[in-house]
Amino acid sequence: MKNLISLVVGFIFAIGLGLSGMTQVQVVRGFLDITGHWSMNLLGVMAGAISIHGILFFVINKRSKPILDTKFHLPTKKNLDSHLLIGAALFGIGWGWTGICPGPGLVATVSGNINIIIFIISMIVGMAIFKFFEPKIRK
Repeated sequence: MKNLISLVVGFIFAIGLGLSGMTQVQVVRGFLDITGHWSMNLLGVMAGAISIHGILFFVINKRSKPILDTKFHLPTKKNLDSHLLIGAALFGIGWGWTGICPGPGLVATVSGNINIIIFIISMIVGMAIFKFFEPKIRK
């Protein structure tokens, strides 16, 4: 049942990403270009997502446990370290440079756009390289 609900929620999320324009590189780049020809198309998407998340987080978090699990799995780490800051910076640079975020990129692969497919393959290769080198970096 958990897998079926995850599949349905993921499908709804993918539809939302497509309808909002988050899967279109030019829309994302236009939103991130605050010093040039800024396009506020995604401002409503961001405001809606933050509003809904902000309200539902507190409502759902008042429950003793989630509906389909035994406990909530919230981050416990409170400090900012160099790994988090460097990772966030690399993510932001990559998103701004390519105009593709990993989630919308996965959804956009159905378009057959070769640039999106190359991005996803590169992302997977990058994750594999990180997984290989992370134990050596953390020492």
